[in-house]
Amino acid sequence: MKYNPVENPTFSVATLLGRATMRGRMTEFLKMDIFFVVTTVAVVVMTILLVAVLIRVLRILKNIEDISLMVEEEGEHFREDIAELRAGIKREGVKASHFMDFLGLGTKKRRTRKSKST
Repeated sequence: MKYNPVENPTFSVATLLGRATMRGRMTEFLKMDIFFVVTTVAVVVMTILLVAVLIRVLRILKNIEDISLMVEEEGEHFREDIAELRAGIKREGVKASHFMDFLGLGTKKRRTRKSKST
């Protein structure tokens, strides 16, 4: 827009500068609005991702808790088995058959075949 004082005497340099700065301000406001929209979307997306990760971490922790409870229960059974083994050793003395039975390696009784009598 070119300033021509003959055609428009009320049009001054201050008015011309005011319009130029208003255009700049509008552009700045538009830039700020775009920045805030983009930032808001980024924060919302990051929050959703963080919540999803936290849910997965909580599930993993729940599984770890279940596994630790199973290990604790099996530990109790193992302690009971060891107590039985110790009691057997105290009663009958140390015998290799106690350890074999404990480990499940004990000898099985063999079946003898009866011969057919004809």
